[in-house]
Order: sequence, then structure tokens, then C-alpha cells
Amino acid sequence: MASRSVNKVILVGHLGRDAETKFTPSGVSVTKFSVATSRRWKDQQTNEWKEETDWHNVSLWRAENLAQYLTKGKQVYVEGRLQNRSYEDKDGQKRYATDVVADDVILLSSGGRGGEDGGFSQEPRMVSQPRSAAPRQAAPNFSSPASAPAKESESPFDAGISDDDVPF
Repeated sequence: MASRSVNKVILVGHLGRDAETKFTPSGVSVTKFSVATSRRWKDQQTNEWKEETDWHNVSLWRAENLAQYLTKGKQVYVEGRLQNRSYEDKDGQKRYATDVVADDVILLSSGGRGGEDGGFSQEPRMVSQPRSAAPRQAAPNFSSPASAPAKESESPFDAGISDDDVPF
């Protein structure tokens, strides 16, 4: 039997810069942005709280209409895989980088520039479709929190999961 492996990343963090979309020579779009994640712990010796922030470079393929929604400061959920690459810097030195290639990106807050709530919106908004779903055909439907709530059967987030099922 062949051995199996897993390359999966889940990030919940804040966008460090506005997303930028570029196109390959063949016309395929790639949207790039950075996500900051932080962790806190109490130093055992000094009894002080310490915090560490990690920055992650993220690429999202074939989603050119999303960059306008992915602006600095907004909180996002990113699911994808790690990809290593190497390149030469301007001095000719070989450099290595690890990036996240996103499959799904979900906007968790409207925060960031122009946002009024600064935290979680009333309902998370999906900005990309899972790879297992039908191919992307139209722009995602962004409903405003003030709009009428969707019927239970219409919600793409209602899969019989309650708050008690979420590990964080």
C-alpha cells in the first residue's frame, strides 16, 4: 500500500496589505496578499505576557474579482497548502521562501479601511469557493449584514455544526 501525506494549512489572521492581482502570460489571474497571525504566551521566568507575530504570503489563483475586498486589516480565514520556492535576489544570492497557495478564503470581518464594525461581521462571507464545489462562474454574492437573513436551508455555512463543534 502506498504511503499517504498531507499538506494542509489553515490560517485565521489579518491582512497585512491590500491584495494585488496580476495575470500570467496565458491570462490566468493570481491574487497575492499577506496574512499576519499572532500567538501569546506567559513567560515562565519573568511572568510577563509575550506576543509573536508571523507573516504568511498567500497566493489565490483564478480569483481576479476578489482583490477589491481583500484590504489591509480585514480578518480572513485561509485554507490551502504550503509551497516552497527558490529565487535569486538582486545580489545574486539564492533565497528560499514558503508560501501558502489558497484553495479557500473567507472574509471574517469588514474591519480594515472603511470598516465600521472592526470585528466579526454578523455573517462570514465566502470570497472563494471550495475546490470540490462547482467551477467558479460568477462573482460571489456578498450580502450586507443589514439585509434580511437567509433561510436556514440557503446558508452555505449551515452544515449542522454548532459553536460547540468549533475547536477555537
